[in-house]
Amino acid sequence: MTPVDTAPNEILTPTPQQLAWQKAGLGMFFHFGVNTFAGKEWSDGTIPASAFAPTALDADEWVRLARDLGAAHVVLTAKHHDGFCLWPTETTDYSVASSPWKDGRGDVVREVADAARRYGLRLGLYLSPWDRHEPTYADPAAYDEFYLRQLRELCTNYGGLVEVWFDGAGSAGRTYDWGAIGAVLDELQPDAMVFNMGPATIRWIGNEDGLAADPCEYVTRSTDLNNYDEDVIGLTEAQYLPPECDVSLHRGWFWQEDEGPKSLEHLLAIHDRSLGLGANLLLNVPPNRQGRIDAADIARLEEFRAALDARFGAPIPAELTPQGDAVGAELPAGTRWDHFEIREDVTAGQRVRGHRVLDAEGTVLAEGGTIGVRRIHRLEEPVRTGPLRIEIDGADAVIEAVTVHDAGDAAVPALPEAYRATTDAPLD
Repeated sequence: MTPVDTAPNEILTPTPQQLAWQKAGLGMFFHFGVNTFAGKEWSDGTIPASAFAPTALDADEWVRLARDLGAAHVVLTAKHHDGFCLWPTETTDYSVASSPWKDGRGDVVREVADAARRYGLRLGLYLSPWDRHEPTYADPAAYDEFYLRQLRELCTNYGGLVEVWFDGAGSAGRTYDWGAIGAVLDELQPDAMVFNMGPATIRWIGNEDGLAADPCEYVTRSTDLNNYDEDVIGLTEAQYLPPECDVSLHRGWFWQEDEGPKSLEHLLAIHDRSLGLGANLLLNVPPNRQGRIDAADIARLEEFRAALDARFGAPIPAELTPQGDAVGAELPAGTRWDHFEIREDVTAGQRVRGHRVLDAEGTVLAEGGTIGVRRIHRLEEPVRTGPLRIEIDGADAVIEAVTVHDAGDAAVPALPEAYRATTDAPLD
């Protein structure tokens, strides 16, 4: 993919909402719709609404799974590229209101929103700008009006939103009325993060494998639009746009009967390359045709949570002291650890450009570029140390916390290099 033009030398500051979203870190994605019932990833808007027929939909199960994994919010595909709406919209009859589910009286968005409130998670909604069903899509002005009505419904009827997801797939070369879209968001959901397009406040990492890189920059001059072409959105000026890594638990985004979850090792490697590099992670868990989460997926996520708890469930905080251009991190003598977690205070902007972790003898134990809201180093072998010294490159950088963790000789997970998300558009 075309790399985004990051701007590391421009020190811009996050809004309180951006910083809160960054610190929350983990969200869960739910891709669900007519594609689920047709075995499709992208459908063309011709699958009949009658195909949508979950037999045991349980939004509480979805959200409870997200909570138990440690997610702070969930994001639901309220409308994917096929145009089918998971709420009874007044804009089109291509929605749950025309389906046999609950005799046309159901509302998936409502059920997920209510479940999120019950379990203490925030709600995000995905509303695809590209709509392969709506006839007015061929008329940009008419479609903009149609789309604004849909956005207004979602922003009005389901409570506060933490994130509004504008997927760039299918929209290369298309101009939407982002000014009007931004005005609706400013009016109705001013605290919501806006993903990647229009009045964006967060950006896509640039791949669908869930992988950030070092440096992981929060300031950029452009954003990558999608995984299937080289379209990049140039910004008129540098902006503070922290990245989100989206990845599916399965190979595809919608449930397919021949797909299962990624391995535990793969998920741990994604964790290290997303949250561990200072980005956010949005993990997609696709409900099946019953409207439930497959037992194999639940089991894998339970393993994932247990593995994270084993690694990070008993943190040992360090006492920090300034040492000129470095920071001292005092640990009890002989502390055993194999994970080093460091957090930068980015309230006044991301400032760390490089860092090194040294023991009392001056041996470099870990090093890297940016830190951001969190940076986790995993050593191949555990060490026993006392005082540590952290050397920082970056003017006026502030380190707010350091903790170490002992994973109990757990193996370093290796990312399966042959397993990469496709960059071929799944048109069918």
